[in-house]
Amino acid sequence: MPRFLVGARVYVRNLDLAGHVRTPHYVRNHTGVIERYCGAFPNPEQRARGDKNARRTELYRVQFRQCDLWPAYAGEPEDTLEIEVYEHWLMEHHEETA
Repeated sequence: MPRFLVGARVYVRNLDLAGHVRTPHYVRNHTGVIERYCGAFPNPEQRARGDKNARRTELYRVQFRQCDLWPAYAGEPEDTLEIEVYEHWLMEHHEETA
């Protein structure tokens, strides 16, 4: 069952995990908006370590304003980037995390 609904503002955590991770550094510590729920899949970080019984985790497509990710971004202010992020990287957005 997805924790976040479409349209929810979420903050991407900056987890210090060793090995293969699917969340790029440039979206960590940033706030985005859930664009869609993609489903539940075996955790790719656990699978990369050889865990054939990796727990299923929810995957979301999250939209970010590019000017929030890159302060020197020279494009249009409404330009966005969408990236898929697993639920354990996300937390509810609070003003103090922005």
